[in-house]
Amino acid sequence: MQISARNQLKGTVKTVKQDGIMAEIVVELPGGQEVVSVITLGSAQELNLQAGDAVTAIIKSTEVMIAKD
Repeated sequence: MQISARNQLKGTVKTVKQDGIMAEIVVELPGGQEVVSVITLGSAQELNLQAGDAVTAIIKSTEVMIAKD
């Protein structure tokens, strides 16, 4: 699959929490950092997302904030 979004982070699904019509997906990146996504329950079920699945978090946004340590 080709996609125009340039911010793609490969990781592993850590948890899937279903709540009503939404699902919270926690993706663990190499190095231990986490990205959290909230998607529709239908999308999570269609993808059959489960802990341990290899996934790509795709970030498409007009605003990305940067903080200097």
